[in-house]
Amino acid sequence: MPPIHFNTHIGKLEYLMGTHYLEIPAEVVQELGGKFNVRLLVTVNNGLTYQGGLVALGQGRGYITLTKQRLIQLGLKEGSQVTVTLEKDESQYGTPVPEELTELFHQDDEGKAQFDQLKPGMQRYIIQHVAAVKSSQLRIDRSITLIENLKRLKPGKETFREILGLEKREA
Repeated sequence: MPPIHFNTHIGKLEYLMGTHYLEIPAEVVQELGGKFNVRLLVTVNNGLTYQGGLVALGQGRGYITLTKQRLIQLGLKEGSQVTVTLEKDESQYGTPVPEELTELFHQDDEGKAQFDQLKPGMQRYIIQHVAAVKSSQLRIDRSITLIENLKRLKPGKETFREILGLEKREA
């Protein structure tokens, strides 16, 4: 897929705790194949590139979230006009994998196999949960905890709460 360039604005979804987003016009959604839940590399104002997913907004339009941190980096706010470039995300998981989790996968074949059987959204959730902490030791600890919890669960029946260790499932 060749890169797609277009102009849009930053909106805010009050019903999603004030989440900011880039509106993706219906014609661009069609260029992307007319499907949502597509993983993309998103470049805003030729200055910041990040990985994101296309979500349905209604009337054929879509949106890609924009974190508060990215808004600050770009010096933008709700209503700002921006130039966007979208490219297909060819990465394996659609998000950067912390090296601590990658190393655990090299050491734990069973954990990696169970992880590989998860739906892509669940995989990204685990990766992002590990990456959310700054300390390398905490990333190691989270990686081990999540993968050990995952190995105790029946494949195909996992929930986020169970992977986090917040719920015990009856056998």
